[in-house]
Amino acid sequence: MLAQSKNNSNKPTQSEGESNLSERRLEWANKTTSNTTKDLLARDAAAFLHQSVSSPCLSTITKAEGPHIWDGEGRKYLDFHGNNVHHIGYGHPRLKKAISDQMDKLPFAPRRFTCEPAVELAEKLGDIAPGKLNKVLYTTGGSDAVEVAMKIARAATGRFKTISFWDAFHGAGFGASSIGGEQLFRSHIAGPLLSGTEHVAPFACYRCPYGHQDIDGQADLERCKLACANMVRYVLEREGDVAAVIAEPARATPNIPPPGYWKAVKEACNEHGALLIFDEIPTGLGKTGRMFACDHDEVEPDILVMGKSLGGGILPIAAVIANENLDLAKEFAIGHYTHEKNPVTTTAALTTIKIIEDENLVENARSVGKHALLRLQEIKAKYDIIGDVRGRGFLMGMELVTDRETKEPANDAAETLYYSCLEKGVSFKLTMGNVVTLTPSLTLTKEQMDFALDAIDEGLNSFSKNLV
Repeated sequence: MLAQSKNNSNKPTQSEGESNLSERRLEWANKTTSNTTKDLLARDAAAFLHQSVSSPCLSTITKAEGPHIWDGEGRKYLDFHGNNVHHIGYGHPRLKKAISDQMDKLPFAPRRFTCEPAVELAEKLGDIAPGKLNKVLYTTGGSDAVEVAMKIARAATGRFKTISFWDAFHGAGFGASSIGGEQLFRSHIAGPLLSGTEHVAPFACYRCPYGHQDIDGQADLERCKLACANMVRYVLEREGDVAAVIAEPARATPNIPPPGYWKAVKEACNEHGALLIFDEIPTGLGKTGRMFACDHDEVEPDILVMGKSLGGGILPIAAVIANENLDLAKEFAIGHYTHEKNPVTTTAALTTIKIIEDENLVENARSVGKHALLRLQEIKAKYDIIGDVRGRGFLMGMELVTDRETKEPANDAAETLYYSCLEKGVSFKLTMGNVVTLTPSLTLTKEQMDFALDAIDEGLNSFSKNLV
C-alpha cells in the first residue's frame, strides 16, 4: 500500500499521480485491455526508460478532441488531468489551422533573426502579465524556463541562494529539481544537488505543517498569524543573501494560499533584497478563474514563468516574463535556445491566448468551477471519507481520509475511486497519494462537469462504507 512507502527507502512517497506499479493498476489493465493494447504497452515498456507516473503506461491513446480522450479500446474519457496543457481543449480547429498556415508561410527562424509571430507574442504576454512584467524570453519547456529565471535572479542580485517549498514541482532539469521539493525527483540522485537551495514547509491549511488547526480547511488567522509566511521571512533574515523565493502562487497539489500570504512574502522579499519568482506553468492562462493565479492575491512577482497550456496542447513552448528592470544580461547569454523565436510555436501560443480571450474561457473556469466546488462540498457532506475540498476555478482537490479527526490519508480509497471513475469515463490525477485532483479543460461545460462529479459521487457511494 502507498501508506507503507514512508517506511521503505526503496519507494518514495507518492506525490505526482497514482502509482503505475500497484496491484490495482495491474488488475485494471488485465480486466480492461485487449491483446492489441497489451502488445503496444509491452513495446512501450521495452523501448522507454521506466520511471514513476509515465511508464509503464496506464493505457494507449488513439484520439484527443476537446475535453475528451479515447483509449485503444475505444473508451471515451473526460480528461480532468491533461498535464494542464489542454486549456482550450485538444485539437482546437482554429489552432490547428493557425499552425498549418504558419508552417506554409515561415516554418523556422534562426535565433539571430526575429519574426512577426515571436514579437507579437512577446508584446501580448507583456499586456496580460501583471504590472511591469514585460520583458520576455521563450524556452521549449517549463523546466528550462524556471532555470532561466534562476539565472536572471543570480545576475540581478549577485546572490545564488533560493528559498522554495517542500512538495513543490518546478521541472525535471537539474536546477529545477534542486529547487523542487518532491522526493520523486530528488532522492534517487547520488551526490549533492545545487547548493544554496533552501526549502521551507509550504502553506497547507488543511494539513498545516506548522501545527496550527484549520477551520474547515481554511486558516485560523487569529491563531496562526500566517506562520507559513513568517517562516519565509525568518529564513530570509537568517540567510541574509537569498537571490529569490520561487513558488507556485497556487500549489498544484492543489492548495490555495491563506489570505494575505503572498503580500506578506512579497514584503519580506523586498525588505531583504530577494526577488519573487512565480511558477505559473500549470496555473497560468486562466486555470484558477483569473488569467494568472497570482491575480487573486494582487501581488506582482519580479519574474513569472509559464508553459504547458501556452502551446495549446499541441506544441511545446514556455516563457519567462520579467520586470523590465531585470533586463541585465546585455553581452551575456541566459537562455540561448535553438527554437527561441520559432514562428510556428509562437503562433501557436499567440493563437491559444486569443482563443482563451475570444471564447471567454477564463470566465467559464470561474463560473463552472464555482459550481463544481459547491457540488463537491455537498458530496463531502455525504461521505465521512472526504476530509477536505479546496480550490479555485478549474484547479480543485478533494482529499480522502480514513478519519476526519486524525486526517490519516486514505490512499487505498483514493486509488479505488480513481479506477472506478475510469470505468465511468472520467480520468483525473491523484496527488500526494490521497488527493483527487481535478484540472479540466477550460472549455468544460456545466453539464460535463456534473457528469464527472456524478461519477465521483457514485464511486464513493459504492465503496466508501467499507473503507472508512
